[in-house]
Amino acid sequence: MKKCPYCKIEVGGNPVKCPLCQSRLIGEGERPYFPEKSTLQFRSFLYKIQMFIAWAVIIAALGMDFLLGVRFPSFPDLHWGLIIVMWTVAFEFVIMKQFKPGTASARKLSIMVFLILILLTVTSYYFDFLWLTKDWIIPITIAATLVVNFVLTMLDKQGNAITYLLTCLFFGLVPFWVMYILRKDMPMTWSICLIVSITVLAAAIIFKGRTVAREFQRRFHI
Repeated sequence: MKKCPYCKIEVGGNPVKCPLCQSRLIGEGERPYFPEKSTLQFRSFLYKIQMFIAWAVIIAALGMDFLLGVRFPSFPDLHWGLIIVMWTVAFEFVIMKQFKPGTASARKLSIMVFLILILLTVTSYYFDFLWLTKDWIIPITIAATLVVNFVLTMLDKQGNAITYLLTCLFFGLVPFWVMYILRKDMPMTWSICLIVSITVLAAAIIFKGRTVAREFQRRFHI
């Protein structure tokens, strides 16, 4: 058992410093009382590696763009380094949300998809493929997200059905009506997205209706 030469106390296990004065302990240590959290340490190490890579990408992109003046031939006035920074920061935000405990899978997926679609819209605007993003990529991605969230609804065992229903409303119905107000000639992809949204919403209510009712009572004390 280790001892502190200043506090004159004995400390079990195999610590390095005294818990009272933080001085280095002397003597032979024992077997640690608590197992080492090797999995958490490994995940923390991986997170630091990807953080370093992200900062390296940001510094390199800004340096090449603003210091060296590297430009795309087709877009000579575009500061592409800012777009790289935007995507890298968003990636870090998504990584932090994935590591955050206690968040429903549908909420994580919805936030990630929503953020990616916003960044993709901004990027496509500057690279002149906004029409492809607006008429094809966004509605197809939303429809796929709704289907995946419905699968998560059926697999969820922790009472997060409201999250899935709100996701159907927010991702399926709201964008369709916004697009309908802005432009009357709706592409076929957006119409299909609306059909998928209503179908998934109806299925979620049919299969999870009682769960949603109990969740409303629990959350709002009805």
